[in-house]
Amino acid sequence: MIPVKSFHDAKERLAGVLSRAERQQLARSLAEGVISALASRVVCVVCDDDEVASWARHVGAGVVWAPGKGLNPAVATGVDHLKAQGFETVTIVHADLPSPERLTALPSTEGALLVPDRHGDGTNVLRIPTGVSFTFAYGPGSFARHEHEARRLGLEVIVVDDAELALDIDVPDDLVLAEARTRLWGPEGPHRSTPR
Repeated sequence: MIPVKSFHDAKERLAGVLSRAERQQLARSLAEGVISALASRVVCVVCDDDEVASWARHVGAGVVWAPGKGLNPAVATGVDHLKAQGFETVTIVHADLPSPERLTALPSTEGALLVPDRHGDGTNVLRIPTGVSFTFAYGPGSFARHEHEARRLGLEVIVVDDAELALDIDVPDDLVLAEARTRLWGPEGPHRSTPR
């Protein structure tokens, strides 16, 4: 499950280095990369924007409509929807991962799996069973809150520190690092490296 907000207002913290049109294209391109990396899985996009919903259907993803809810209630709505569809686990993935190729190689678990961002602050990937009443707390410091919530619920917790999945594009430094990695690994990206 991938929460995606309006492309029109995407990546505002990059306004100092990218135009609005460039930020829109970047957000769309990153989200398409994440969906492409998950092509072997059932993927749905949680959104409240008509353009995003149309785009998601065009790229083969399902859509969970969550208008005006904000990120955390929208994610909860998506999880409830997938639970009602019979899914026993859900993996919530940020849409702005420039190197998502190892998403399908994450270990399986009946508990909770978390991939923190490169600062150990945010939660780039979160997998939980749908049968628990998990309180989502995205935003600054979400990784610690999500880990605490999983333990509070008695779930086994696996934390995966993965340099590629830890990189998301929020601020200019992230963009510089992603571009540097592309130069290091070539235009096909880091999926050519050997998985750890």
